Amino acid sequence: MIKSIKYFILLISCLSFGQSKMDVYFDFNADVPNKESIQQLDDFYSNKNIEVIKIEGFCDSIDTKNYNKELADRRVKNILDLLKKNNVAIAENISLISYGKDFDRSQNQSENRKVIVTYYDKERDFFPESDIPKSELLKRIKEEKKTLAAQFKKAKTGDFIRINNIHFTFNSEKIVPESYAILEELYMIMVVNPTMVIKINGNICCNPNTSVTKLSYRRALKIFNFLKDRGININRLAYHGFGSGNPVYPIPEQNEEERIANRRVEILIVKK
Repeated sequence: MIKSIKYFILLISCLSFGQSKMDVYFDFNADVPNKESIQQLDDFYSNKNIEVIKIEGFCDSIDTKNYNKELADRRVKNILDLLKKNNVAIAENISLISYGKDFDRSQNQSENRKVIVTYYDKERDFFPESDIPKSELLKRIKEEKKTLAAQFKKAKTGDFIRINNIHFTFNSEKIVPESYAILEELYMIMVVNPTMVIKINGNICCNPNTSVTKLSYRRALKIFNFLKDRGININRLAYHGFGSGNPVYPIPEQNEEERIANRRVEILIVKK
């Protein structure tokens, strides 16, 4: 009963915009959690609705930047292994990030020896994959919509057109409402170019395992179905999911801008 209450308090205190976070602490120079955090993890494993979407590793300021980065890497890996061993759901495009000395440190060194686990409740929380503010997202969508038709007009057969602002909710093919403006523009481009044939290529970020492609397939299929349902003949459409196999930036990405660039939609002009 006490453990259940503790876990409930943890969820409520960490909840923020659909995401929750848990800090897991380590002793000096250790890459396995301390006793208190092991108990916290035991409580965490019991909630089967949780899906982990990001694991970030940190170190204190003692030792070199490279050594601290390696130690943070081991901490992230060990937490990921523990979560998998205890059957905690892991997002297909989970972000694994390790910091050497490049983060805002606490004056209390023990507070820096940690891993932050970010997760959401699959039955309750739905939130955009991108961390950028909504106002900035709307600005980017508006700007890309203005230039999209011109890109297609200039493109030749065999060219790729990268679309950066079709955003999805985390680890799903559900498109955030703001991004439908881009899809409507893509639909109109297909209407005014009645002979054009395209292939929709989906890409995800963050996951170093390039064989994991299901999510990118589902997202490409979502766009395929949107155009098909609006009346575009399926003979003019194809789709494919590449997972993280064709990144613009090396994985793991260094920041949110690189993650956005990697989890893009690309349109291949099959026939103009």
